[in-house]
Amino acid sequence: MNDRSTAKYKPMPAPARDILLRFIGIAGVNLPSSSRTIGSQMTRFGTDYQIGRATGRCAATDLVLEPGSTCVATLCERPGEEGFERRDFSLEAWDTGQRPEGLFSYWKTTVPHPDDKPRLVIDEAVLMELFERLASDQRPQRLAFRFVLGLILMRKKHLKFAGREQVSGTEVWLLQPRGVAGIEPPPQPIRLANPQLSDDDVRSLIDQLSEILQSEL
Repeated sequence: MNDRSTAKYKPMPAPARDILLRFIGIAGVNLPSSSRTIGSQMTRFGTDYQIGRATGRCAATDLVLEPGSTCVATLCERPGEEGFERRDFSLEAWDTGQRPEGLFSYWKTTVPHPDDKPRLVIDEAVLMELFERLASDQRPQRLAFRFVLGLILMRKKHLKFAGREQVSGTEVWLLQPRGVAGIEPPPQPIRLANPQLSDDDVRSLIDQLSEILQSEL
């Protein structure tokens, strides 16, 4: 039996508020110049939890995807690993039914120019789909991945902190999606396990997410 005790707080309790404030500093454009790059970080996920980056080529035809064109980006699971591989497809290849093995999620995007910094803003529906798809995955790196996605969605005000509970010694945040205020009966909250990441863990995962999505987060 789970040892579950629930305590709901408004406003957000200090530990949750503090990590969100740190997250805003980590993910925002005013990142301190002293912050370390992903390559030099000693984190739980800097090396073990890598996400394969986009190659700029169609995974089906190996043809170069022209900057500015529309393609279909996919996230694929790697057998025996907790990370993901990104594989992009031209619209022509996708429309003929080409699909990668281990397909986890996909979305349409614009191929960036190689020298451009990430400027596109990823559709919140894409982030929410990834967040929901990871809900039943209890592997440590996947829990961390989902937690950071939850932080991003909270920062974008797509999800709202509603409380927290303890489940078998693990802190679980209770979240509500935007637009459900006043609905009776209130919908069941979305549960998000807090894996107690360090700031460097969060920064490392955000950097990896930003690179694979080729988008500002």
